[in-house]
Amino acid sequence: MGRGRQKAKQTKVARELKYFSPETNYRALEQELTSHSHNDLGDRRGGAAVDTADDDEDDYGRWSDDDR
Repeated sequence: MGRGRQKAKQTKVARELKYFSPETNYRALEQELTSHSHNDLGDRRGGAAVDTADDDEDDYGRWSDDDR
């Protein structure tokens, strides 16, 4: 396929994506947003929610020069 035809096809696809507006299901969006509590966010990101209050003391301890 020549460069002109390739560019025309890309332009067509880009235009379709730009002006495409799917129907928004607001009820499903509301259910998704209200079904998860604040503590569930850690579980959805692949790890448990972590309390960092105790961890702040020694974040850079392994890089300190105190062990000379």
